[in-house]
Amino acid sequence: MNMIQLVPVTAENWEACCELTLTAQQQDFMEANVYSIAQAKFEPSLVLRAIIAGEAVVGFVMYNTELEELDGYWIYRIMIDQTQQGNGIGRLAMQAVIDEMRVLPAAKRIVVGYRPDNQAAHRLYASLGFIDHGDRFGREMAVRLEV
Repeated sequence: MNMIQLVPVTAENWEACCELTLTAQQQDFMEANVYSIAQAKFEPSLVLRAIIAGEAVVGFVMYNTELEELDGYWIYRIMIDQTQQGNGIGRLAMQAVIDEMRVLPAAKRIVVGYRPDNQAAHRLYASLGFIDHGDRFGREMAVRLEV
């Protein structure tokens, strides 16, 4: 896999985003995509993206366009359908999201939170340059990427 696209979540693809699934072990790590889509309806600073590979929706992303904790822009959700995991799509999607977020006003830091027991997320974020400075928010740890 070497090509993905991030496209806005629209009337044409939102249901496909809601049909994406995680493994049983991953389901505790994030909210359902339908919840995120509803949340974005009431929080206009949230951006939703469908991750497309070929013609198919294979993943989902939600990030904020307002500076928040740690003086950064937060990626709230990123998920790849369980049938598409292990193909490098998550890495490509994260790189594309980072590229989109770099141009936000006063962007100097991107932050992502995840549960410490999510080892796949830990490896992915560390490999992309996110650094753990010991920040914790409830059950999640937050890692930072300086941009």
